[in-house]
Amino acid sequence: MVFFPPAQTISTGLVVAIVGFFSSFPIILQGLVAMGADADQSASGLMAAALSMGLAGIALSLWKRQPTSVAWSTPGLALLAASALPEHGFAGAVAAFLFAGLLTVVSGLWRPLGRLAASIPAPLAQAMLAGVLLALCLVPFRALAEAPRHAVPILLTWFVVRLFSRPFAVPAAVIAAALVTLVAVEFQVPLPEQLISRPVWVTPEFHLGNILSIGVPLFIVTMATQNIPGIAILKSFGYTPPPGSLLASVGFASVVTAPFGSPQTCLAAITAAMCASEDSHPDRSLRFWSAVNGGIFYCLLGLFAGVITAFASLAPPMVLGTLAGVALLGVFANATFAALENPKYREAAAITFLVTASGITIFGLGAAVWGLLIGGLVQTVSQLRMR
Repeated sequence: MVFFPPAQTISTGLVVAIVGFFSSFPIILQGLVAMGADADQSASGLMAAALSMGLAGIALSLWKRQPTSVAWSTPGLALLAASALPEHGFAGAVAAFLFAGLLTVVSGLWRPLGRLAASIPAPLAQAMLAGVLLALCLVPFRALAEAPRHAVPILLTWFVVRLFSRPFAVPAAVIAAALVTLVAVEFQVPLPEQLISRPVWVTPEFHLGNILSIGVPLFIVTMATQNIPGIAILKSFGYTPPPGSLLASVGFASVVTAPFGSPQTCLAAITAAMCASEDSHPDRSLRFWSAVNGGIFYCLLGLFAGVITAFASLAPPMVLGTLAGVALLGVFANATFAALENPKYREAAAITFLVTASGITIFGLGAAVWGLLIGGLVQTVSQLRMR
């Protein structure tokens, strides 16, 4: 038994953390601000999310001896960024985070709920996700007209680096955005005692509208686009992940960190593939160390979330939106393709997409819920007529 991580897994873990964190941290900040979080709460949420996925990834990988990479829910965060300010502000959003985490725990411990979540047609779930992402993915191109001197360097960097290394395209765009910000504003180096982030407790305030409009869609999107694919990725590399205990574990991590502003912890898909592949380590039995090391680096980045958040708050208008948009372009393309690929679901998926993208709110329920409900109704009626 190897008690110390091989050097190759340390470098893989570092790459995983850089890609996982810097490819999507603008999205978590956008999502938290949209939910009503102030600067301190946003920093606490980013820190809690990074520590949650870091510690959960370390624990699960050491426990199962499998490269169980854990992430925050990028699609779920995009859902938050496109949602209306909830009742009771951020405290109401935290209650929805807690509910989504509890549903994940129950789906891991109680198979009927897990099967129910998995039974939602994938094309409709992907169409709902694509509808949520549309407005966010349009921002970079609106920025070309409204703030070209800020948007062009970011988009150009992303495009050029993407030609050579897709995983590092968004981190490179983050560097470009940082340089744009440094040129545009004056940034004061924080004092040593300000470097480490501090947790901020938010007492949840439960409201049925928030639970239905935020908590349930957050759970569905995360299950359909992160947790289920994450388990499938591990299986594709020859591992035997236990779905129940993995889901219950990431759900528990979500519940524990939600009062500190963390939206949803889940199983990773892309970084799981990085940890489970041959590039991680030639010996398949040692690849779990890559996920362990990735978790350690996630925790280190999380400790400095306050500095990252403070710097991001100085960014000129549309810079963060441009970053979030380019980070989500790949997710949007994959979701749109998956939604419309199957002709059997195409019409219902298109309706789900359009209703979700409309941004409507009826009876206190947001567009994502109505998109899934109306699309599901159309699909059900269509199937009954074909019988």
